[in-house]
Amino acid sequence: MVGSVEVRLAAGIDRFGFAGRLGLFYAATFFLTGMKVTYLPVWLDWRGLSAQEIGWIGAAPLFLRVFATPAIAFAADRFATHRPVLIALAWASVVMLFGLAQTATFWPILALTLLLALASTTIMPLTETIAMAGVRQGGHDYGRMRLWGSLSFIVAGYLAGIGVDWQGVGALLPMLVFGAGLVGLSAHLLPVAPVETPDGTGLPKRQLTAGDTFALLRSWPFICFLLAAGAVQAAHALFYTFGVLLWRQQGLSTLTISSLWAVGVIAEIILFAYSGAVVRAIGAGGLLLAGALAGIVRWTLMAFDPGLAALVVLQALHGLTFGATHLGAVHFIAANVPNEQAGTAQALHSSVTAGIAMGLATLLAGRLFSEFGGRAYLAMTALSVAGLVAALVLYAPRKGEHRA
Repeated sequence: MVGSVEVRLAAGIDRFGFAGRLGLFYAATFFLTGMKVTYLPVWLDWRGLSAQEIGWIGAAPLFLRVFATPAIAFAADRFATHRPVLIALAWASVVMLFGLAQTATFWPILALTLLLALASTTIMPLTETIAMAGVRQGGHDYGRMRLWGSLSFIVAGYLAGIGVDWQGVGALLPMLVFGAGLVGLSAHLLPVAPVETPDGTGLPKRQLTAGDTFALLRSWPFICFLLAAGAVQAAHALFYTFGVLLWRQQGLSTLTISSLWAVGVIAEIILFAYSGAVVRAIGAGGLLLAGALAGIVRWTLMAFDPGLAALVVLQALHGLTFGATHLGAVHFIAANVPNEQAGTAQALHSSVTAGIAMGLATLLAGRLFSEFGGRAYLAMTALSVAGLVAALVLYAPRKGEHRA
């Protein structure tokens, strides 16, 4: 019965095609992310946790994904089961968030956050794998599929802010459970067949082995790429974990904070809308370099308590610090990694950028924020400099893409 309902649902939106289904799933996923990233630290503070405890809760799941995400993605690549795995992970996230809503102290919150990480951290790498398969084989524009997630992120930030103002911070977790349910439902509408295997067999031409994964990790260009993308993305750690708390301490209203987040995401959307032309013009390397340079400017100025007008401009740089770096990463993998290893490569990228690098940076941010407040952004500047150096090393030998 469930299978027949799923087929009817998929057929009902078939007119949207591949790009429409991916856009819908991105919208649902980032609706949840927009609420969680923006206000979960506020909920943790409301529960009475210290800055260092918040830092640990933010960082511990990131370290867990270093092992969990590549393992799950490798299995999905090996057996071409990206869509079923995504469905299972989405519904597991609902269960974990429901449990988190019942907790009130550090250790239970930490335990459930780790379980949530097991369920949720592989969703985006596997989604990116399906999307980039459509780019390679169907000529779809990745940025125009992905921008629906960014639009949804803006809406979620405003709705979460309204909900927190209206019902209090305690209303956040029920909203997150609802958002996770939307992700679960939209996962059933993803393309049924593994789009990355056009021969119709439903399996890759050759099953992957663990040696294939280690070959990627022994590739110097791939390692250099991971360092470049990882450092620039990790430089967002202080902003993601304590940015809203800092702005609230400075007296900014919930509406103003949501609007500042929206500015950053709108800049990201504009880049995604024209990503095809941008990639053709400057390539993955140019995007990675732009993200690193923008990070140096953004985090340096954020360390000196800029006024509201300056914050608007600095938030617009999010289109480069996050957006350009992310686009550069997915296009680097699409151009340099064999199709049958795409999911594993995306997961390795996710494990480094949102796992090792972001986890270490989040732990550092918790300690630095408690001691230096906003001045801690200068440490994020240093990470952006490291990303710039790695990107320059990656693309210095010759023009064009390296084969990983």
